[in-house]
Amino acid sequence: MLSSSSIEGSIMNVVVITSSHHRAGTSALLADRFCAGAAEAGHSVRRFDMAFEKVGFCLACDVCGCGERPCVQHDAMEALYPAVEAADLIAFVTPIYYYSYSGRLKCVIDRFYAIDSILEGSDKSGVLLATCADTTSESLVNCSASYESLLSYMGWKDAGQVLASGCSKRSDAENSEYPQAAYELGASI
Repeated sequence: MLSSSSIEGSIMNVVVITSSHHRAGTSALLADRFCAGAAEAGHSVRRFDMAFEKVGFCLACDVCGCGERPCVQHDAMEALYPAVEAADLIAFVTPIYYYSYSGRLKCVIDRFYAIDSILEGSDKSGVLLATCADTTSESLVNCSASYESLLSYMGWKDAGQVLASGCSKRSDAENSEYPQAAYELGASI
């Protein structure tokens, strides 16, 4: 399943958040190709491979006041927060293990709570790149719906989605149209 909508404008700050524990996995391939397309289009691209970082769950302590004060946790989100705040576009990259985002990506998104007042209503766009072994649309639909709900809440624009089914291993993805679609999406933003 592929969809895209071009963003008009000049050079953008692009933040790519990956969440797979497989450095050479299917979603990593899509991230690589998206980053290549965006970089070749002249955009500034920063990639955060969050599966290899220490990121705690949101504690719902509300000390941050949704962006009024820093999060009480001192982990990899401290580097991600300023990048996300400065980004024009955020690409969410995830394998689908069980019907939606990976747990790691959901953990990162939950931690956006600490900068919610900064992100909500900001002029940003999002991209979703997701892979799954399943060949039915069920898993992809749920992941896409969660992503679209996040964008709706934030007031961000959807710049496109590459939803790759039937990709249980890297060779499945390599032999599909999905890497090219990810590249073209990156180049089109």
